[in-house]
This record gives sequence, C-alpha cells and structure tokens, in this order.
Amino acid sequence: METKLTVSLSPHIHSHNSIDRCMWNVIIAMIPALAVALWTFGVPALWTVLVCVGGCLLTEWIVEKFMFRRRLTLLNGSAIITGMLLAFNLPSILPWWMALIGAIVAIGIGKMSFGGLGCNIWNPALVGRVFLLISFPAAMTTWPTGVASGLTPTTGASSTDASTGATLLATLNGSNGEIGMDSVEFMDMAIGHMNGSLGEVGSIAILIGLAYLLITKVITWHIPVSMIASAALFSWAFGGNPLLDIFAGGLLLGAVFMATDYVTSPMTRQGQLIYGFMIGFITIVIRRYGSYPEGVSFAILLMNSFTPLINRYCHPRLFGRRKKQRAA
Repeated sequence: METKLTVSLSPHIHSHNSIDRCMWNVIIAMIPALAVALWTFGVPALWTVLVCVGGCLLTEWIVEKFMFRRRLTLLNGSAIITGMLLAFNLPSILPWWMALIGAIVAIGIGKMSFGGLGCNIWNPALVGRVFLLISFPAAMTTWPTGVASGLTPTTGASSTDASTGATLLATLNGSNGEIGMDSVEFMDMAIGHMNGSLGEVGSIAILIGLAYLLITKVITWHIPVSMIASAALFSWAFGGNPLLDIFAGGLLLGAVFMATDYVTSPMTRQGQLIYGFMIGFITIVIRRYGSYPEGVSFAILLMNSFTPLINRYCHPRLFGRRKKQRAA
C-alpha cells in the first residue's frame, strides 16, 4: 500500500488547532445569536437560515464535485458559517428564492470563483448580502411588522411599530439626532427585542460569542476592539451617540464574526489594528453621510480589498529573528 508523506520546511510547530476546529468553534459562537433571532422573529428566521445554509452547502458541493473535481471539504464547516452569516444579514421575511440566490452568489462568486477556502478576496457572506441589496433593495430594506422598534412611546413611535416595521438604526438616522438614549429602550437592544436583520438583534448574545472565540483563541481582540473603539470615537466626533451606533445596527456582528475572517483580514497585530480602525471610521462616515443607514458591510468589503496592501507594509517578524539593537 503506497503512502504519501508530505514534508515541509522547518521549524515545525505542533498545535491542536485545525481549520475544522476553528470553523466549528465559530459555529458554536454563533448559536446564542441564532437563538435570539429565532426567539425574536420565529419560524421565518429559521426558514431563512435553513435556505441560506442549504444553498451554500449545495453550491459548494456542486462546484467541488463537477468543476474542481477534488476532495469534498463540506465537513470543515466553512460553508455553514457563510450560510449562517448571510442569513444574519438578511430580514427574516425575505423571500426564500432571494435568500437562495444570495447563497449561490456568496459561495459561487464570493468564494469558489477564487479557488475555494483560503483564496477568496472578500468575505463571501457579505458579497452575497451586498449583491442582494443592490439587486433587490426594496425587499432587503423591508422588515417584519409587529416587532418592537426599540423606542419608547414618547418618541412618537410605538413600542410595537406595526405600521412601518422600521429598524431602530433607520429611525435614529432619520431623526437628525433628535432621538437620544433617554428615548431608546436599551434593554430591548441588549436582549434582541427589536427589529432588524437576524444578526443585528441581541447584543448580549453576540458578546457571548465574542467571549467564546477569545477564550478558545480562535480570534484575538485586536480587530473587534479597534473597530468598536474607532466607531465610538468617530460617532462622538461627528455629533452622534457612540452607544447607539455600536448597539443599534450590525456593528457588533461585523466586528465579531465578519471582520475577523482569517482569509480576508491582515496577518499581523499592527495590521489588524489599522484594519479594524478604518472599518469603524468608514462605517460611521457611511451612516452619517450616505443614503443607506447601515455601512458595516461596505466598510468591511472595502477594507478586505486593502488587506494585501496592509500585509505588504506590516510584515510579521520572522521566526527566530531578534529586533535590531540600537547602536551604543
């Protein structure tokens, strides 16, 4: 029986981490946010998640089997993550066939067209989401009615805004700064009792996922902290409310699960700080001066494009090389 031995150059570093282990840890970290979405939006949310995950798995299977003709990698969990993240960026009432198109675009164009796992330039889930937003803007900005708006009745919007179904972030950006923290039900934002995309709700659930990823060392703190801190800083500088900008939209979801993608984020700690800082800045600029109330997806995709440039100028230190000593 012939066996193949693959030998790489030394040094050899042994670790219990693997691609499969990291991917499934990310899936576990997303379970609290998924549970909050199902609790808030019910069966339509479950259907959206199943369609997105199933579409991503099917698309990757077809491409790998009939086009790449290589060993299938479905069990590593990457396609499941893409499907869940895509669903987290969609309204729960989005027609199923639109969600399926988004899944096909996310995997087929955003991932497999570049060669598969580890070769994509942009986050695949965000590629699918932006494609749907451009193609079906009305459906992508239509939210379920009967879900709490997150505002107190004194602001003129009832706590069960069944007439417009607007998201809290859209309402805040349309108020020209007239709505403050005293008019917002902060507990609704924290526990997910408000309208928005599946992954926008439930800040506490997302932070639980962040804690799990940090404890298991799947990610480091550099990108999430720099992104959130930058968004808070520029929100304050532009006259906004940092707490509202952090908790009202998809900033936490993007900072924890999408900006930290291994493939599309910088390698070095210095590069990750720059990367996260710029995502936070661009997000606030789009929210303040753009026509669309949310800017996290566009900011992350834009900085994904700059990741090779950041890696070019922020080099990792070579193994075993010491810093140059200053001349005496």
